[in-house]
Formats: sequence, C-alpha cells, structure tokens
Amino acid sequence: MFPVGDDNSSVSIVPVVTYSLVVINVLVFLLELSAGDNFIREWAFVPSRFSEHPVSNIPTIFTAMFMHGGWMHLLGNMLYLWIFGNNVEDRFGSAKFLIFYLVAGIAATFAQYYFSAGSNVPNLGASGAIAGVLGAYMLMFPHARVNVFIIRQIVTMPAIVVIGFWIVLQLFSGLGAIAYTDATADTGGIAYMAHIGGFVAGLCIAFLFVRRGGPSRTA
Repeated sequence: MFPVGDDNSSVSIVPVVTYSLVVINVLVFLLELSAGDNFIREWAFVPSRFSEHPVSNIPTIFTAMFMHGGWMHLLGNMLYLWIFGNNVEDRFGSAKFLIFYLVAGIAATFAQYYFSAGSNVPNLGASGAIAGVLGAYMLMFPHARVNVFIIRQIVTMPAIVVIGFWIVLQLFSGLGAIAYTDATADTGGIAYMAHIGGFVAGLCIAFLFVRRGGPSRTA
C-alpha cells in the first residue's frame, strides 16, 4: 500500500511551510551523510546528555527533528508530510502550522525523554512531528479519503486506514524509527513514546483550534 495523494481541492493556499520542511529535511539528511556519525552525535537529542546539561543541549531538541536514520526513514516521513501536511497547513495558516509542527515535535521528544532520561542512544527524526500532523488531519478531516497504489492500480481509501498503515510501519517495521543507533552502539530501536506523544499533541492542539475556528470539514 503506497499512498500517492489526497483531495486538495479545498486547499486555498500555497503550503510553503510544508514544502520548506520537506526540503530542509532532505538537505539535513544529505548533510548527515557527508558529515558522518560525529555530526549525528553532536546534533541528535541524547537524553542522558540533556539531563546533565539541559541548557546547552536545548538546540538539539530542534535539530534532531530534522534528522533521519536512513533513506527509508526519510522518504516514508516526507511522503506522509507531503500528502497530509498541506491540508493541515491550509486549516491552521502557514505561520500557525509551523508553530504547531515544532510544538508537536517538542512534545514527542519530551514524551520519549520522560521514559528514557538516562539513555545514551541518540534520538532523531521527524516522525514525532509528523505524527502530530497526522493526528490533526484525522480530527480536522475525519471523512477524507486518500489515493493509494495497490497491486498495479490506484484505489481510494479512508485516510484513517492510510494513517493507520503509517503507524504500523513506524511501530513494527523499524523503517521510521525516531531513535537512531550508530554502528558503535549496543542498543537502539523505535522511540514508541515519541510517536504517541506527537500524535496526542497533534490531536489536542487541533481539537482546541477546531473548537475556536469552527467544525472540521472533509478534505
């Protein structure tokens, strides 16, 4: 199941923030590839390092959410951001959407940090912030449908099913893991609480926004 797009007929703005986020994530990943593990260790969010020196490590809260652990991690996240981000940005407005995205990413980071404050494993990835975008999309566009490529044909499926597929990939395949472990580390894996934290943050923020701005509509 490979999502290829949704109905953007209701989008009334050019989603410059969504496009910019995709470009920045790709550029940062290319920088990771060229700079190597030292770059990752310096700019990823390391829970134990943050516990020891929180002020000096504040920048990594933000830099980590633009880094990725591999091509599949990057491409999967950017595909879902590209498909669902523009609709959510249209509802929020570009400036508020950028704030929303960053807040969801921060919530994801600290949700994971709460359960692994002593971990030395670098945490990175846009998955937490994108989980927030998907949570907002589900609430704002509950009846939306997404075009999906399945076995040589394109079919239309409920967005909630496609988003559920992303969650399955994140939680069980490891392709979208936020936690990245370099070759010298002994442990690593998926930052489950980061996904949950980002998703819940997205739902809550979108709920407050919809209550103030009117009922949700179909994408």
